[in-house]
Amino acid sequence: MTGGTGYALAALACYGLGDFIYKRATAEGVTPHHFLMGQAWCFCPAILLYAWATGSVTFGIAVLWSGLAGLFIFVGFYYFLRSLAAASVSIVAPIFRLNFIVTAALAIIVLGEPFRPLLLVALALALAAIWLLLGADESGGHGAIGGGALLAILVATLTLGAANFFHTMGLRHGLSPETALASQAVVFTALATVFVHVVEGTVAPPAAIWRHTVLAATVLMAAFLFMLHGLTRGPASVLVPIAQMGFVVTAVLGVAMLREPVTARKVAGLAAAIGALAALAFA
Repeated sequence: MTGGTGYALAALACYGLGDFIYKRATAEGVTPHHFLMGQAWCFCPAILLYAWATGSVTFGIAVLWSGLAGLFIFVGFYYFLRSLAAASVSIVAPIFRLNFIVTAALAIIVLGEPFRPLLLVALALALAAIWLLLGADESGGHGAIGGGALLAILVATLTLGAANFFHTMGLRHGLSPETALASQAVVFTALATVFVHVVEGTVAPPAAIWRHTVLAATVLMAAFLFMLHGLTRGPASVLVPIAQMGFVVTAVLGVAMLREPVTARKVAGLAAAIGALAALAFA
Protein backbone atom coordinates (compact mmCIF):
# COMPACT_ATOMS: atom_id res chain seq x y z
CA MET A 1 0.00 0.00 0.00
CA THR A 2 1.24 3.50 -0.88
CA GLY A 3 2.94 5.59 1.82
CA GLY A 4 0.59 8.17 3.32
CA THR A 5 -2.53 6.07 2.69
CA GLY A 6 -3.52 6.19 6.36
CA TYR A 7 -3.53 9.99 6.26
CA ALA A 8 -5.58 9.95 3.05
CA LEU A 9 -8.17 7.62 4.59
CA ALA A 10 -8.50 9.90 7.63
CA ALA A 11 -8.99 12.85 5.26
CA LEU A 12 -11.63 10.81 3.40
CA ALA A 13 -13.74 10.49 6.55
CA CYS A 14 -13.41 14.19 7.42
CA TYR A 15 -14.22 15.42 3.90
CA GLY A 16 -17.29 13.20 3.81
CA LEU A 17 -18.60 14.59 7.08
CA GLY A 18 -17.81 18.14 5.95
CA ASP A 19 -19.82 17.79 2.74
CA PHE A 20 -22.78 16.51 4.74
CA ILE A 21 -22.60 19.57 7.01
CA TYR A 22 -22.68 21.75 3.88
CA LYS A 23 -25.87 20.03 2.73
CA ARG A 24 -27.56 20.46 6.11
CA ALA A 25 -26.70 24.16 6.06
CA THR A 26 -28.04 24.76 2.55
CA ALA A 27 -31.20 22.78 3.38
CA GLU A 28 -31.81 25.21 6.24
CA GLY A 29 -31.46 28.22 3.98
CA VAL A 30 -27.87 29.31 4.67
CA THR A 31 -26.57 31.10 1.56
CA PRO A 32 -23.26 29.96 0.05
CA HIS A 33 -21.48 33.30 0.51
CA HIS A 34 -22.51 33.59 4.18
CA PHE A 35 -21.48 30.00 4.85
CA LEU A 36 -18.06 30.36 3.25
CA MET A 37 -17.30 33.61 5.10
CA GLY A 38 -18.38 32.18 8.44
CA GLN A 39 -16.35 29.05 7.87
CA ALA A 40 -13.32 31.11 6.86
CA TRP A 41 -13.56 33.31 9.96
CA CYS A 42 -13.37 30.16 12.10
CA PHE A 43 -10.83 28.29 9.96
CA CYS A 44 -8.21 30.98 9.38
CA PRO A 45 -7.39 31.98 13.00
CA ALA A 46 -7.38 28.33 14.03
CA ILE A 47 -4.85 27.19 11.42
CA LEU A 48 -2.64 30.26 11.94
CA LEU A 49 -2.54 29.56 15.67
CA TYR A 50 -1.93 25.85 15.08
CA ALA A 51 0.95 26.52 12.66
CA TRP A 52 2.56 28.94 15.12
CA ALA A 53 2.04 26.71 18.18
CA THR A 54 3.55 23.65 16.48
CA GLY A 55 6.55 25.58 15.12
CA SER A 56 5.59 24.54 11.61
CA VAL A 57 5.79 27.91 9.85
CA THR A 58 8.04 27.99 6.80
CA PHE A 59 8.65 30.99 4.56
CA GLY A 60 9.38 31.24 0.86
CA ILE A 61 8.02 32.10 -2.54
CA ALA A 62 6.28 28.72 -2.60
CA VAL A 63 3.46 30.21 -0.50
CA LEU A 64 2.17 31.62 -3.78
CA TRP A 65 1.18 28.09 -4.80
CA SER A 66 -0.99 27.75 -1.70
CA GLY A 67 -2.38 31.24 -2.19
CA LEU A 68 -3.44 30.18 -5.68
CA ALA A 69 -4.97 27.06 -4.15
CA GLY A 70 -6.96 29.31 -1.81
CA LEU A 71 -8.42 31.20 -4.79
CA PHE A 72 -9.42 28.01 -6.59
CA ILE A 73 -10.81 26.42 -3.42
CA PHE A 74 -13.01 29.46 -2.81
CA VAL A 75 -14.45 29.20 -6.33
CA GLY A 76 -14.84 25.44 -6.02
CA PHE A 77 -16.66 25.44 -2.69
CA TYR A 78 -18.89 28.36 -3.67
CA TYR A 79 -20.17 26.51 -6.72
CA PHE A 80 -20.39 23.27 -4.74
CA LEU A 81 -22.71 24.94 -2.24
CA ARG A 82 -24.80 26.38 -5.08
CA SER A 83 -25.21 22.93 -6.59
CA LEU A 84 -26.21 21.46 -3.21
CA ALA A 85 -29.16 23.84 -3.04
CA ALA A 86 -30.58 22.29 -6.21
CA ALA A 87 -29.74 18.57 -6.05
CA SER A 88 -29.27 15.61 -3.70
CA VAL A 89 -26.04 15.52 -1.71
CA SER A 90 -25.78 11.78 -2.42
CA ILE A 91 -25.34 12.69 -6.12
CA VAL A 92 -23.61 16.08 -6.04
CA ALA A 93 -20.94 15.19 -3.46
CA PRO A 94 -19.69 12.10 -5.32
CA ILE A 95 -19.30 14.09 -8.54
CA PHE A 96 -17.56 16.95 -6.69
CA ARG A 97 -15.11 14.63 -4.98
CA LEU A 98 -14.18 12.98 -8.27
CA ASN A 99 -12.08 16.11 -8.83
CA PHE A 100 -9.14 13.81 -8.21
CA ILE A 101 -9.17 13.03 -11.94
CA VAL A 102 -7.84 16.56 -12.54
CA THR A 103 -5.26 16.34 -9.74
CA ALA A 104 -3.97 12.94 -10.79
CA ALA A 105 -3.69 13.93 -14.44
CA LEU A 106 -1.72 17.09 -13.58
CA ALA A 107 0.57 15.20 -11.18
CA ILE A 108 1.40 12.60 -13.82
CA ILE A 109 1.84 15.08 -16.69
CA VAL A 110 3.60 17.93 -14.86
CA LEU A 111 5.42 16.18 -12.00
CA GLY A 112 6.17 12.94 -13.83
CA GLU A 113 4.56 10.72 -11.19
CA PRO A 114 4.41 7.12 -12.42
CA PHE A 115 1.34 5.96 -14.27
CA ARG A 116 0.33 2.67 -12.64
CA PRO A 117 -2.06 0.24 -14.39
CA LEU A 118 -4.51 0.44 -11.48
CA LEU A 119 -4.78 4.19 -12.01
CA LEU A 120 -6.34 3.50 -15.39
CA VAL A 121 -8.81 1.10 -13.77
CA ALA A 122 -9.64 3.73 -11.14
CA LEU A 123 -10.15 6.39 -13.81
CA ALA A 124 -12.53 4.19 -15.79
CA LEU A 125 -14.54 3.38 -12.67
CA ALA A 126 -14.64 7.05 -11.63
CA LEU A 127 -15.95 8.14 -15.03
CA ALA A 128 -18.55 5.38 -14.90
CA ALA A 129 -19.58 6.59 -11.45
CA ILE A 130 -20.07 10.15 -12.73
CA TRP A 131 -22.23 8.96 -15.63
CA LEU A 132 -24.35 6.75 -13.38
CA LEU A 133 -24.80 9.37 -10.67
CA LEU A 134 -25.75 12.15 -13.10
CA GLY A 135 -28.92 10.21 -13.90
CA ALA A 136 -29.29 8.45 -10.59
CA ASP A 137 -32.69 9.90 -9.65
CA GLU A 138 -34.36 9.86 -13.04
CA SER A 139 -36.50 6.87 -12.20
CA GLY A 140 -37.98 8.53 -9.15
CA GLY A 141 -38.12 12.04 -10.49
CA HIS A 142 -36.57 13.49 -7.35
CA GLY A 143 -33.40 15.52 -7.19
CA ALA A 144 -32.25 15.05 -10.78
CA ILE A 145 -29.52 17.52 -11.67
CA GLY A 146 -30.73 20.45 -13.76
CA GLY A 147 -28.59 22.48 -16.13
CA GLY A 148 -27.65 25.17 -13.61
CA ALA A 149 -26.67 22.69 -10.90
CA LEU A 150 -24.77 20.57 -13.41
CA LEU A 151 -22.71 23.54 -14.57
CA ALA A 152 -22.05 24.56 -10.97
CA ILE A 153 -20.84 21.12 -9.91
CA LEU A 154 -18.61 20.75 -12.97
CA VAL A 155 -16.96 24.13 -12.27
CA ALA A 156 -16.54 23.13 -8.63
CA THR A 157 -15.00 19.79 -9.55
CA LEU A 158 -12.47 21.24 -12.00
CA THR A 159 -11.36 24.08 -9.74
CA LEU A 160 -10.89 21.93 -6.64
CA GLY A 161 -8.90 19.38 -8.62
CA ALA A 162 -6.56 22.15 -9.77
CA ALA A 163 -6.33 23.54 -6.22
CA ASN A 164 -5.15 20.21 -4.82
CA PHE A 165 -2.45 20.11 -7.47
CA PHE A 166 -1.31 23.64 -6.51
CA HIS A 167 -0.99 22.47 -2.92
CA THR A 168 1.16 19.58 -4.12
CA MET A 169 3.42 22.04 -5.92
CA GLY A 170 3.82 24.12 -2.76
CA LEU A 171 4.76 21.07 -0.71
CA ARG A 172 7.25 19.95 -3.36
CA HIS A 173 8.91 23.39 -3.10
CA GLY A 174 9.45 23.15 0.65
CA LEU A 175 6.28 24.36 2.36
CA SER A 176 5.16 22.59 5.51
CA PRO A 177 1.55 21.32 5.43
CA GLU A 178 0.62 23.84 8.13
CA THR A 179 2.10 26.78 6.21
CA ALA A 180 0.42 25.64 3.00
CA LEU A 181 -2.94 25.49 4.73
CA ALA A 182 -2.43 28.84 6.49
CA SER A 183 -1.56 30.52 3.18
CA GLN A 184 -4.65 29.03 1.58
CA ALA A 185 -6.79 30.19 4.50
CA VAL A 186 -5.60 33.81 4.37
CA VAL A 187 -6.47 34.12 0.67
CA PHE A 188 -9.75 32.24 1.08
CA THR A 189 -10.84 34.42 4.03
CA ALA A 190 -10.05 37.66 2.21
CA LEU A 191 -11.99 36.54 -0.87
CA ALA A 192 -14.98 35.28 1.12
CA THR A 193 -15.23 38.51 3.12
CA VAL A 194 -14.89 40.81 0.12
CA PHE A 195 -17.41 38.74 -1.82
CA VAL A 196 -20.03 39.08 0.93
CA HIS A 197 -19.44 42.84 1.06
CA VAL A 198 -19.88 43.11 -2.72
CA VAL A 199 -23.08 41.03 -2.69
CA GLU A 200 -24.66 42.48 0.46
CA GLY A 201 -23.08 45.92 0.79
CA THR A 202 -22.09 45.01 4.33
CA VAL A 203 -20.35 42.26 6.30
CA ALA A 204 -22.93 41.00 8.76
CA PRO A 205 -23.47 37.23 8.63
CA PRO A 206 -26.70 35.94 10.21
CA ALA A 207 -26.31 34.31 13.61
CA ALA A 208 -27.84 31.07 12.33
CA ILE A 209 -24.73 30.19 10.31
CA TRP A 210 -22.38 29.63 13.24
CA ARG A 211 -23.70 26.26 14.39
CA HIS A 212 -22.86 24.95 10.92
CA THR A 213 -19.68 26.86 10.11
CA VAL A 214 -17.80 26.19 13.35
CA LEU A 215 -18.20 22.44 12.95
CA ALA A 216 -17.45 22.58 9.22
CA ALA A 217 -14.26 24.58 9.81
CA THR A 218 -13.08 22.08 12.44
CA VAL A 219 -13.73 19.06 10.25
CA LEU A 220 -12.19 20.61 7.13
CA MET A 221 -9.09 21.79 8.97
CA ALA A 222 -8.50 18.20 10.04
CA ALA A 223 -9.24 16.93 6.52
CA PHE A 224 -6.78 19.29 4.82
CA LEU A 225 -4.05 18.63 7.39
CA PHE A 226 -4.42 14.87 6.96
CA MET A 227 -4.32 15.17 3.18
CA LEU A 228 -1.33 17.53 3.09
CA HIS A 229 0.67 15.43 5.52
CA GLY A 230 -0.13 12.42 3.37
CA LEU A 231 1.18 14.25 0.31
CA THR A 232 4.56 14.66 2.00
CA ARG A 233 4.78 10.85 2.15
CA GLY A 234 3.34 9.66 -1.14
CA PRO A 235 2.26 10.56 -4.70
CA ALA A 236 -0.57 13.03 -5.29
CA SER A 237 -1.90 10.89 -8.14
CA VAL A 238 -2.83 8.21 -5.58
CA LEU A 239 -3.40 9.99 -2.25
CA VAL A 240 -5.58 12.89 -3.42
CA PRO A 241 -8.01 10.49 -5.13
CA ILE A 242 -8.30 8.43 -1.94
CA ALA A 243 -8.93 11.53 0.18
CA GLN A 244 -11.60 12.78 -2.24
CA MET A 245 -13.55 9.53 -1.96
CA GLY A 246 -15.20 10.95 1.18
CA PHE A 247 -18.38 11.19 -0.87
CA VAL A 248 -19.08 7.58 0.10
CA VAL A 249 -19.56 8.80 3.68
CA THR A 250 -21.63 11.77 2.48
CA ALA A 251 -23.89 9.67 0.27
CA VAL A 252 -24.61 7.18 3.05
CA LEU A 253 -25.47 10.02 5.45
CA GLY A 254 -27.66 11.67 2.81
CA VAL A 255 -29.69 8.50 2.32
CA ALA A 256 -29.83 7.53 6.01
CA MET A 257 -30.47 10.95 7.59
CA LEU A 258 -32.02 13.08 4.85
CA ARG A 259 -34.10 10.28 3.31
CA GLU A 260 -32.74 10.95 -0.18
CA PRO A 261 -34.07 8.44 -2.72
CA VAL A 262 -32.22 5.21 -3.40
CA THR A 263 -32.26 3.90 -6.97
CA ALA A 264 -30.46 1.05 -8.68
CA ARG A 265 -28.47 3.55 -10.73
CA LYS A 266 -27.34 5.46 -7.64
CA VAL A 267 -26.23 2.22 -5.96
CA ALA A 268 -24.33 1.22 -9.11
CA GLY A 269 -22.67 4.64 -9.25
CA LEU A 270 -21.54 4.44 -5.64
CA ALA A 271 -20.31 0.89 -6.19
CA ALA A 272 -18.20 2.08 -9.15
CA ALA A 273 -16.79 4.90 -7.02
CA ILE A 274 -15.89 2.48 -4.21
CA GLY A 275 -14.21 0.26 -6.79
CA ALA A 276 -12.15 3.24 -7.92
CA LEU A 277 -11.13 3.84 -4.28
CA ALA A 278 -10.04 0.22 -3.89
CA ALA A 279 -7.97 0.39 -7.07
CA LEU A 280 -6.29 3.59 -5.90
CA ALA A 281 -5.52 2.27 -2.44
CA PHE A 282 -3.43 -0.52 -3.94
CA ALA A 283 -2.00 1.36 -6.93
